Amino acid sequence: MTDNFRRHEAMLADALAALQSRAFWTPFPETPSGKIYGESARSDGEAAFQALLGAAFDLPGHPEERRLGAEVSPWGLDLRITYPSAGAGALIAASGRAAAGWTAATPAERAGVCLEILHRLNRQSFLMGHATMHTTGQAFPMAFQAGGPHAQDRGLEAVAVAWQEMMRTPATAVWEKPQGKAAPIVLEKQWRAVPRGISLAIGCNTFPTWNSYPGMFASLVTGNTLIVKPHPAAILPLALTVRIAREVLAEAGFSPDVVLLAVDEAGAEITGDLIAAPEVAIIDYTGSNAFGDHVRANAGGALVFTEEAGVNSITIAGTDDFRGMCSNIAFSLSLYSGQMCTAPQNIYVPKGGIQTDEGPKTLDEVAAGIAGAIDALLADPARASGVCGTIANPATLARVASARGMGGVLRDSAPLAEGRSASPLILQVEDAPDGPHRHECFGPISFIVAVEDADAGIQAAADLARSKGAITAALYDTDEARIARAIDAFAWAGVNLSINLTGGIYVNQSAAFSDYHVTGANPAGNASLTDSAFIAGRFRVVMSRRPKAA
Repeated sequence: MTDNFRRHEAMLADALAALQSRAFWTPFPETPSGKIYGESARSDGEAAFQALLGAAFDLPGHPEERRLGAEVSPWGLDLRITYPSAGAGALIAASGRAAAGWTAATPAERAGVCLEILHRLNRQSFLMGHATMHTTGQAFPMAFQAGGPHAQDRGLEAVAVAWQEMMRTPATAVWEKPQGKAAPIVLEKQWRAVPRGISLAIGCNTFPTWNSYPGMFASLVTGNTLIVKPHPAAILPLALTVRIAREVLAEAGFSPDVVLLAVDEAGAEITGDLIAAPEVAIIDYTGSNAFGDHVRANAGGALVFTEEAGVNSITIAGTDDFRGMCSNIAFSLSLYSGQMCTAPQNIYVPKGGIQTDEGPKTLDEVAAGIAGAIDALLADPARASGVCGTIANPATLARVASARGMGGVLRDSAPLAEGRSASPLILQVEDAPDGPHRHECFGPISFIVAVEDADAGIQAAADLARSKGAITAALYDTDEARIARAIDAFAWAGVNLSINLTGGIYVNQSAAFSDYHVTGANPAGNASLTDSAFIAGRFRVVMSRRPKAA
């Protein structure tokens, strides 16, 4: 056993127990408090971030042919950071050279390295919060959580599931087959988890660490080398991750090139070259369906895990807490300006209205209640900025402007006080087969969709999830028989369902060690974070056997 493994063995044991119970657990507190992370952690993290601005990012010994970097914060700050960049061929060659020592390491040695990386990442959560904030446009509290502790939770979850999978087969055994009166056949057998090869993690702009860590750590702990390809607009969070990983690897006696950073620039991406390289055996991708199709078409024999676009829906059939429902939906639509892959887009409401604790509500009154709750939530400019953040990609802002013509405007979008921003736009449409709501409109755009009745809304949402993909679905209802039918409908559509959320938990949120993120059962993605199928194919079990010595 390695020192790293011994140091973090208790944390791994607790993670394994949490996977079994699916109860709440985290070793990485989500609150950015000095009492937890140290009284100077906040100021230290901000100072460390400021020191990176306008400088050459240091990755000692990393392949470098030139330096690239053109990140500009959606909050208005030009980062002016340059990173070492090398072509696909140089990165693949370096990764191949680093493989032998990492592949030969024991599962405990690799797990120990991964656990130490996660521990060090957690201690740098304030720095990671600033890096995430200024590359994704999230407000700092969300950037701290999603870029730091919540992403670290998902990375640890991947390590724990991989450990389970690798430990299913013993390292050695004595196999004895009786032969009647003759002496039995006795063999000594050994089994080894053998990795597939080079793993490529393709990061996204909006959640560079949260979406990437599961695949990154799943591949690393199972013995694969790793090339991390960030989005050109969100390099820094993954560059920091790679730097910490390389430091831990070198200290543990491994080549730091086990983990490499693939930096490119918009318009001259090297992603296609990496995808097509025959040495790349695993690809983790988060992004659009169009590029997902490109990955699948060009990945050759690589194992591909994707999270792609979908249309998430809410069906409102009735509620015993109308104000709570409207407030919960308002927050879900506003959080990070609808740029979460779990954010709802379509809200199905019966034409005849619904029953509530405040009496009957017409469709128009339901829509007005949700719009009014958004207005109340965002009335204070500082709070509005903290909830909505900014718009990561200028194309999303253009999409909001063009969406106004897609239906009746129930609540118009407007800029917020800070950064490149837009408050939620709500449109009303009929549930027509060619309606604009039947496609993902990424960003702060949602549709109130009029349907004949509650069952029709459930069916429409489930059918759309099945055909176009969805990562989340929500239902508000007081009829238990209809709720049971909805649970079945969404299960067959392969989408996770939240029912009657009115408090401090939202359909957008996914909890590590308890909630599976994406199901892999509809077009929104072929993988689930982090079930056994997400892990087990990253390695194969190979045996050697010989007669047992007398």
